[in-house]
Amino acid sequence: MSTIEPLKNTPRARKPRWLRVKAPGSAEFSETRRLMRGLRLNTVCEEAACPNIGECWAKRHATIMILGDICTRACAFCNIATGRPRAIDPLEPENTAAAVAEMGLAHVVITSVDRDDLPDGGAGQFVRVIERIRACSPATTIEVLTPDFRHKEGALEEVVAARPDVFNHNLETVPRLYPAIRPGARYFHSLKILARVKELDPAMFTKSGIMVGLGEERAEVCQVMDDMRSAEIDFLTIGQYLQPTPRHAEVARYVPPDEFEGYGKTGRAKGFLLVAATPLTRSSYHAGDDFERLRAARRDESS
Repeated sequence: MSTIEPLKNTPRARKPRWLRVKAPGSAEFSETRRLMRGLRLNTVCEEAACPNIGECWAKRHATIMILGDICTRACAFCNIATGRPRAIDPLEPENTAAAVAEMGLAHVVITSVDRDDLPDGGAGQFVRVIERIRACSPATTIEVLTPDFRHKEGALEEVVAARPDVFNHNLETVPRLYPAIRPGARYFHSLKILARVKELDPAMFTKSGIMVGLGEERAEVCQVMDDMRSAEIDFLTIGQYLQPTPRHAEVARYVPPDEFEGYGKTGRAKGFLLVAATPLTRSSYHAGDDFERLRAARRDESS
């Protein structure tokens, strides 16, 4: 059970029309859920209460969350349960690879809970999952969305050495809001992780994202973009924060679509190779399509 303390008991504001999505109910959605249950896999789609789950699962796309479903941290924005995690499932790499093959994914995003209880922060399990997917689905591109591996010497290097196609680690919000929103993390440590990935493998694509609507100012968002570019981050995602329960941080503001368009234009002008900035954008939302468009553009440039 989460250890997040209630912040306020005020009623949640009604979502604007641009954030309303259809309830999931397609046959493909049900098939995806059965597949995940049958293989004993967790998904961030479910655990984080993602608003895009109906659309993505209808397309047989799911973001698999390894290392269990209990996090050792309690971020004020996150719906994943906090507590003492269970032992790592030794079959998880094999089952993850089986799910990727069954869904026929051209691109897969693998994420995890924070595992501060493990000596390597779970890095070894990321490596095993990457290796099994490569063995079973060699054509599938792999994106990892990792924790910060804080105080876990060598963990980051181990994951980078496994050569995922995209290394993603989210900054989540502007530095001023870290104490309230992401108290177990440090902004500049997260930034240094992504800079370090480029030092280890300059050819590896790096990616990060933030939420807006938590009380940040536009100037702060632009500064985060500049910090990201200084760390040579390639891909940027910006989406609207949605309060998962009354016990989590409140939505300070619903950011309208035209402001997201402005963030997108600013990000592209700053030199990001890919920018996804819409109210419903999440780290893995359309990640495969975006990555394939980038690869196609680069092929055209080289031909």
